[in-house]
Amino acid sequence: MDLSPTLIAELVVLGLCSGFLAGLLGIGGGMLMVPFLTIILTARAFPEVYTVKMAVATSLATICFTSLSSVRAHHRRGAVLWPVARTLVPGILLGSFAGSMVAAALPSRIVGHLFAAFVAFAATQMLLDRKPKASRVLPGAMGIFGAGNAIGALSALVGAGGAFVSVPFMTWCNVKIHNAVATSSALGFPIALAGSLGYLLAGWDLPQMPHGAIGYLFWPGLLAISAASVLTAPLGARLAHSMDIRPLKKVFAVVLYALALYFLLR
Repeated sequence: MDLSPTLIAELVVLGLCSGFLAGLLGIGGGMLMVPFLTIILTARAFPEVYTVKMAVATSLATICFTSLSSVRAHHRRGAVLWPVARTLVPGILLGSFAGSMVAAALPSRIVGHLFAAFVAFAATQMLLDRKPKASRVLPGAMGIFGAGNAIGALSALVGAGGAFVSVPFMTWCNVKIHNAVATSSALGFPIALAGSLGYLLAGWDLPQMPHGAIGYLFWPGLLAISAASVLTAPLGARLAHSMDIRPLKKVFAVVLYALALYFLLR
C-alpha cells in the first residue's frame, strides 16, 4: 500500500471526527474507526482477508494513547476507583490477549459479524438510553477475575476500550455511574496494551502485508488517528457540557445501525 498524502489526510480526518464524537457523545472511538478504516483499506486494494482484523487491531492500539489523557482528567477529579481497577486488571490482561489471538484466528467474516453485533448493541443502548439497575455489590476475587476476562476478551474482539461492558457491570454492582465511567477509563490502557500485543504477535509472519503494517497493526493509521483524536476529544467533551446531546445520540444511533448493516452485507 502506498502511504500517499491522501491516505494520511483520510486517517487524520478520521481521527479528528472519531475523537470529537467520542468526547461529545461519550462513545468509544472504535465504533467509527473500525468501519471507516476498513473502508479506507479496502479502497486501496488491501488484502480483504486482513482488512477487518487490521482495522480492529489498529483501533484497539489507539486506545493506548487516548485512554491516558482520559484517565488523567478523571483522576484529577478523584473519580477513579483504583482498588477496583487493580482487581480487574489481571483478568483483563489475560482476556484481552487471549481475545485478540482468537480474533486473529477467526475468519474475517466472523470478526465482521461480531463487530456488527457490538455496534448494533451499542446503538440500541444509545437509542433507548437505558441504564442497568444497581442490584448487588462487586463479587469476590474469582468473580472479579472472570469479569475482567470477559471485558478484556470482548474488547479485543471488537477493538473497543471495554466501557460498553465494564460500565454496566460496575453500575449493576452499585458503583456510582461517574465512578464507573472514570474507572473504566483506567481500564482502557491495559485492555489496549494486551490486545495490541496479541494482534501484533498473531500477524507477525503473515504474507502480502502492506508497507507500514507490523502484524495486524497498521502503524501509519495508529499514529495519525491517535494524534488527531487526542486533539479533538476535549473539544467534544466541552461542547457536551453546554448542550443537550440526547437528540444527537438518537441520530447517531441510526448511523451506527447503518454501519452494522454494512459489516453484515460486505
